[in-house]
Amino acid sequence: MTTAILKQPGTTAAKTPAARKPNRSFVHGILTNKKALTGMAVMLVFIALALLAPVLFPGDPSRITAMASMEPSAEHWLGTTAKGQDVLALTVHGSRSSLFVGLTVGFASTFIGILVGLASAYFGKFIDEALSLATNVFLLLPGLPLLVILAAFLPPGLGTVILVLVVTGWAGSARVLRSQALSIRSKDFVAAAVVSGERAGRIMFREILPNMASIVMGTLLACVIYGIGAQAGLEFLGLGDASTVSWGNNLFWAGNEGALLTGSWWVFIPSGVCIALVAFALALINYAVDEVTNPRLRKIKTPKDTERRASK
Repeated sequence: MTTAILKQPGTTAAKTPAARKPNRSFVHGILTNKKALTGMAVMLVFIALALLAPVLFPGDPSRITAMASMEPSAEHWLGTTAKGQDVLALTVHGSRSSLFVGLTVGFASTFIGILVGLASAYFGKFIDEALSLATNVFLLLPGLPLLVILAAFLPPGLGTVILVLVVTGWAGSARVLRSQALSIRSKDFVAAAVVSGERAGRIMFREILPNMASIVMGTLLACVIYGIGAQAGLEFLGLGDASTVSWGNNLFWAGNEGALLTGSWWVFIPSGVCIALVAFALALINYAVDEVTNPRLRKIKTPKDTERRASK
């Protein structure tokens, strides 16, 4: 026996609010994520400062402009170094070199990792064994001693720092991307593309790579953080180009000039805080990417949550 529910005249059917679907687009998810917005805002500030550095502080930032070891004041907001250089000018100009090296190392290391990971996972057999062996060798080599040795024997310069960091930083991303590519390689749509006669390059970059977007994004952000931190570490040890203005060299000269011993905190804190803020901003973006792409971390609003917030 069936029961029919008749709609009474003058009444309207109650509409049930639909829950938000979890399959939102990646861009929309990033733009509505608080962590991503905070991280991107911080990064935009630093990028703007790096681009506007020659306008804000024209000329050579290393020139002597005031008395030595002056505390922060209205004339020099972050004080001066033991040589009489403006700390704010050094910090703002230092962002240009540090961000350039970090972004270059990040993109180069990720690109090499994509090539090695995709080729290893797709072709398999001998190519996989050879590329996996090379990756394992670079992973087993101690990172810091290798960085020190390469930087000490190569001619100083920004290009040398980038080369050293890329050589020592691609293996980790290649290993992560290979494992992800292996799982996608076994999918049916990849097998169908192989059977249909698609070229290997097209299958790797048009079929497999788009399905690894979240992993590639996380790897890129991690490599950028590594590049900025490793450059600062090398330059702090005196293995970089001392004539370049960067956050790492600012810390190097602060240590050489005894800023810690004299209590001149305004000389070394700004560059250290900038490195920490950039790493924090990139980490926030990385966490946001995980939340958007991982269904287990994604927060889905239900009708009960909406009613509970409305009642409050």
